[in-house]
Amino acid sequence: MIVVMKPGSTETHVDKVKEVLEDMELCGWLIESPDRKVIEVLGGDGHLDRERLQSAPMVDCVLTHSGPILAAARQAEDRTLEVPLGERSFIGGRKIAVIAGPCSVETRAQLLETAVAVKEAGATALRGGAFKPRTSPYSFQGHGERGLELLALVGEETGLPVVTEVMRCEHVELVARYADMLQVGSRNMHNTHLLAAVGRQHKPVLLKRGFCATLEELLLAAEYVMLEGNRNVVLCERGIRTFETHVRNTLALSIVPEIKRLSTLPVIVDPSHGTGRHDLVAPMSNAAVACGADGLIIEVHCSPREAWTDSFQALGPEEFRSLMSGLKPFARACDREL
Repeated sequence: MIVVMKPGSTETHVDKVKEVLEDMELCGWLIESPDRKVIEVLGGDGHLDRERLQSAPMVDCVLTHSGPILAAARQAEDRTLEVPLGERSFIGGRKIAVIAGPCSVETRAQLLETAVAVKEAGATALRGGAFKPRTSPYSFQGHGERGLELLALVGEETGLPVVTEVMRCEHVELVARYADMLQVGSRNMHNTHLLAAVGRQHKPVLLKRGFCATLEELLLAAEYVMLEGNRNVVLCERGIRTFETHVRNTLALSIVPEIKRLSTLPVIVDPSHGTGRHDLVAPMSNAAVACGADGLIIEVHCSPREAWTDSFQALGPEEFRSLMSGLKPFARACDREL
C-alpha cells in the first residue's frame, strides 16, 4: 500500500502520516521526487485504518496496490508524452521518429558518410556508440570521448541530433555535454545507480529493455529515472533472449501496445538488435509501426559488411532508403507520418 501526498506537501505533513502509521503499528518509507511525495506502508502485522490515513493533512489518496508504475501511469484521458529530441524533433507525437546510424563510431569519414545518407532518407536523429559494451573483452570497445567528439561534430554538420549510450555513472556528465539524448543500454537497465544519475541531468533518456527483463521491470526502471526529476524518458523494445536460435533475439512487439495501455511514455523499437539480421529489419520495422511504435532505432553503415561491430544486422544506405519508403503506407494506415 502507498500513501500519495498532495503537491506542495511538506516534511511536517509527511511526519504526521508517519505518526498515524506508528499508531497503527506500521511504518512508512518516504519516496520523494521533485513534484510528488509518496509514502510506502511497511509492516504486515499492524491494524490498518485506511480512512484515518486518507483524512491526514495533505494526503491525496491511499492506494491498496499501485501497480508497477506511478510517475508514468496512464489515465484514461492521458496522451502519450512528446519527448524532445534536439531543437526541432520529438518522440511520441504524430510523426514517427527514426534514429539511424552505425553501431559504433569508427572514423569521421565513416560517420559523416552514414549520417548524410540517413538524413537524406528521412532519419530524425543520428545514433552511434562511443562506449561499446561487448560480450568479449577482446572486441572493439569504442573510442570513448573521441567518439563523442566525432558524434557532436557530425551532428552539427548534418543538423541531426545525436543519441549515444552512457555506461557508467561517472560518464553521465561527459556524455551529456556531447549528446542530445542519453541511451541506457540493455545490459544497464537494472543498474539503478546509473538510472538515478541520468535522471538527475536534463537531457532526455532512451531506456532499452533488458534482454531478460519483464514489462514491469522495464517500467520500474523508467520510474527510477523519473523519480529524480527527468520525465523525458523514451522506452525501447530491443528483443529478449528466448530458446529461439534463428534470430539474435526475439522481438516481442506485443509489449508496444501494452506499454501504451499502461504508461504515457513513448516507445520505440530496435529491429536491428531485435533480430540480428539485416534482412529482417525492414519487415519488423513495418510491424513495429503497425502496432503503434512511436519510432525506430536502426543500425545503418556506409559499408555494412565492413563494420567493426554488428555487421550482420546493419543496413547499407540503399537498404535504409528502401525501408523508409516502405514504411510510409504503414504510417498512413495508423494515421501517422514519418
